[in-house]
Amino acid sequence: MAVRAAATGEASLYAVLTRGLTKRFGRLLAVDHLDLAVRRGELYGFLGPNGAGKSTTLRMLCGILEPTEGEGSVLDIDLRAHPERVKSAIGYMSQRFSLYDDLTVEENLTFYARVYMVPRAERAARIGRMTRLADLVGRERQLAGHLSGGFRQRLALACALVHGPRLIFLDEPTAGVDPVSRRTFWALIRRLADEGTTIVVTTHYMDEAELCDSLGFIYQGQLIAAGSPARIKSEMFGRRVVELIPAAPRAVAEGLADWDAVEEVVRIGNRVRLILAPGGPGAVGVSGWLRDRGLDGGAAADVEPSVEDLFVSFVDRERKQRVREQLRALTSDPDGTSPVGGLGGGAAPAPPQRQ
Repeated sequence: MAVRAAATGEASLYAVLTRGLTKRFGRLLAVDHLDLAVRRGELYGFLGPNGAGKSTTLRMLCGILEPTEGEGSVLDIDLRAHPERVKSAIGYMSQRFSLYDDLTVEENLTFYARVYMVPRAERAARIGRMTRLADLVGRERQLAGHLSGGFRQRLALACALVHGPRLIFLDEPTAGVDPVSRRTFWALIRRLADEGTTIVVTTHYMDEAELCDSLGFIYQGQLIAAGSPARIKSEMFGRRVVELIPAAPRAVAEGLADWDAVEEVVRIGNRVRLILAPGGPGAVGVSGWLRDRGLDGGAAADVEPSVEDLFVSFVDRERKQRVREQLRALTSDPDGTSPVGGLGGGAAPAPPQRQ
C-alpha cells in the first residue's frame, strides 16, 4: 500500500500525502525523496525556479509519471497502484491552458465534460455553472483562439473544474498573463479554496505565493522548507531584513557587501535591501555602521521578509545571487515562454473536427 495513513486518520486530513517520492531520469535525480503533505481544502503554493522539480512532481501526483521510488496517495488513492483513478478524480490546468482554439467556449467545456464522463443529464447545468464561474457569459459561441489571455486562462480553469474535482493542480497558470488578469484569476481560485476545493499551484511569482495558505519550497529536487508563510517567516527564517534609501545606492551596497553582519545585499531601484546574518543588527545598527565609515544610508527601516527572501535564504549562499536572477528573469518574462515542462497541452484526447 502507498502511504499507510488510513489507520492513523491522516488520510482524512490530507488530499496529498507522499513519503520519499523520487524520480530519476537515467543519472539525473529530478525529485529527491519528497515528503509532501497538503491538507484538504487548502491553497498550497509549490515554489521553485525552473528545473527545481515542480512539474515532475506534479506529473507523478497526477498519475502521469510513475515514481522511481517512494509512495504517495492523492484523495486516498494509491499513486502507484491506481494512477488511472487519480487522473479521473483530479483537475489539472497547465501553463499552456490545453484548449482547442478551433472550438468555441461552449464546445471546449462540452468536450471536457464528455472526456471526464460527466453524466449527460448534468452536463448543461455544469457547463452553465462553469461559464458563470469564469465570467464567460455572453462569450459561449466565441472561438477559444480568439479570446484574450485572461479569458483563455479562465476558460482553461473552467474546463479543469467541469467534472467537479475535489483537488485541482495548477501548473504555473498565470505565466504570460497580464497583472490585472493574474489578480482576477487568484481571486477566483481563492474563492474555490474557501468553498472546499483543494488547490495545489506551482508558481515562480513570489507575490502570488503570499496569497497561499501553505507553501512548499523545492530546490534541486528537494523540499527545503514547508509551512504557512507566517510560520516560515517567524520560525524558519531567523534573520532581520533592513531597507535603505540612500543617495548613493551603489556605494552603500558595495560598502555593506564587505560587512560580516550582512548575509546578502540586493539593490532594487533606488533602494538597498539587506538580509542580515542571524543575530545581526537592525536598521539603527546598520545606519550607525555606515555613518562610522562616512557613508549615508538615508532612510532606514526594519521590514518584513518577502517570500523571495525566504526562498533564497534556504539556498546555499554561493547560489543565492543566481537564484534571485533566475526568479526575476522568470517574473519579467514578457511572453511567458518558460522551459519548465508541464503535462502538456496535448494530454487530452483529440476533439472532433469542426465541419
